[in-house]
This record gives sequence, structure tokens and C-alpha cells, in this order.
Amino acid sequence: MTERLNSLSLKWKIALALSAVYIIWGSTYLAIRFAIETLPGFGMAGVRFVLSGLILYGMARAGGVPRPKPAQWWPATVVGVLLLAVGNGGVVWAEHRVDSGLAALMVATEPLWIVLLLWLAPGGAKPGPRVLAGLGLGLAGLVFLIRPGGGGIDPVGAVVLAAASFSWAWGSLYARRAALPESPILTSGMQMLMGGVVLLAVSAITGEPGRIDVGQISLRSLLALGYLVIGGLIAFTCYSWLMRNARPVLASTYAYVNPVVAVFLGWAFAGEPLTAGMLGAAAVIVTGVALISTAQGSSPEPGAEDLEEERAAA
Repeated sequence: MTERLNSLSLKWKIALALSAVYIIWGSTYLAIRFAIETLPGFGMAGVRFVLSGLILYGMARAGGVPRPKPAQWWPATVVGVLLLAVGNGGVVWAEHRVDSGLAALMVATEPLWIVLLLWLAPGGAKPGPRVLAGLGLGLAGLVFLIRPGGGGIDPVGAVVLAAASFSWAWGSLYARRAALPESPILTSGMQMLMGGVVLLAVSAITGEPGRIDVGQISLRSLLALGYLVIGGLIAFTCYSWLMRNARPVLASTYAYVNPVVAVFLGWAFAGEPLTAGMLGAAAVIVTGVALISTAQGSSPEPGAEDLEEERAAA
């Protein structure tokens, strides 16, 4: 009976942690949209990651994690720039031109870029049939989503989102072999700190501080920024726990659930359009990502195991 209760308790914990990851990470895109209504985009993102990084770094050090070596700050900076300054910064910039739900769908193609990069790398193995099928579906859905006259998506915004997704994939691959601390909390804190500092520098260079009208900053934007900081920390903690207590393939389901959550939240709370074409593209992209993400959970298919390692590193 005790074992059964313990098992039930673990299942409930996994369900709650998954729900938190689905909802919080899925709602990030809508929160970004609300935040940049009256806050400067790069500055908002920079403040978000500097605060989050300080909290995570402090948590790690308070928990007894050794101070990082000076040499470890450089790879942390590279990853922070690729993942956060370029990756997330690109999303923030693009959401001035693209709906939050569409942004989430574009970013959901990150596993496709990882598969391609692993395949094209020197000595890279050709992905197995299931991963290739997922890659083909994902790319087809992406083309359908941004085709001329298809969904009315801004072409510049689409290009920036594609570049942001590619940068995130590249950063994930780099992080796998980078000389980073063993503690994921300390590493994430360092990456957020450095990525946030770069975003603040970009904000200053682009003249955002001079365009701020403090009197026009809305409560909704400030609350959205607070949600991005606190919610992001909660989701990160839940995901880290899932990676230790649940099957990796289950933890990775956020990759194809989050865009669906983002699309419907954008429709429900921001009045974003929800067309048949968009839903069709979303279904194709999500199916492709699901095939790629679950490939390693069913068979030792070439390319699937490496992909899961890169996804976990992100």
C-alpha cells in the first residue's frame, strides 16, 4: 500500500510539474507581447534575464555550489548570447510585427534546426526514418505557415524568428561540449546574466532608454515582466525536476505542447486571429516536432539520442 501511495504521489507531482511547464512556458509569448506594449523590448528582456540570472546564481551559491572558474564565464557568455540575446531577443523584436501565437509556432521549429545541424556536421549520421519524417513534416508546416498570402505573417518578422530559432539550436549544440559548471542552476544563472547584460547593451546602443516614457508604462506591462521573471524560474525548476524524476521523452513534450498553448492563449486573451490555415500549419508542425522528440523514446534511431541530449542542454 505504501509503495502504491508513493507511486501515486510521484505521478501527481509529475502531472503538476508538467502542467506548470506547459502553461508557464506556453504563456511566455503572450507575456512578452503584453510586456513590450509599453516597455522597450531589448531592455525588458535584459532586465528579465539579469534578475533571473542573479536569483539562480544566488540559489546555486547558497546551496553550496562552488564559484565558477574564470575560464567558464566565456562559454557561458557565448551560450547566453546565442540562446538569450539572439534567440529570445529576436523573439521579443519580432513580436512587434508578429502575433504571439505565430511566434511560438515559428520557435517550435528549433528541433528541426538541431536535426539539420547534427546531420550536416562533420561526421554527422543521417537521421533515422522517424526523425526524417518529423523533419519533413515540420518544414512543410513552416512553409505552409509563412507562404505568400497564406496567413498574413510579416515576412521580416518571420525571417527574424527563423534566425532566432536557428541561434537557439546552435547555442544548444555549443552548450553540449562547452566547459561549463556541472550545476545546471549555476550554469543557467551565468548564461542568463551574460545574455541579459548583452541585451541591455543592445538596448542602449539602439537608443531605447531615450524613448522610454515612464508615465506611459502600464501596469499590465510591469506585471507581465514580473511574470516572465518569476514564472520562468518556476518553470525552469519544474523542468529540472522532471528531467531527474520522469522519462526524458515525457519531459520533452513541452516542445510540442507549448506552441499549442501559446496559440490559444493569444486568441483568448489578446484577440489574435485563429484561422483554419494557421491551425492546419500548427497541426503539421507540432506533429513533426512530436515525431522527432519521441523518436528516442521508442527505438535507437540514428540522430534521436543526440537530439534529446541537445534539447536537454537548452
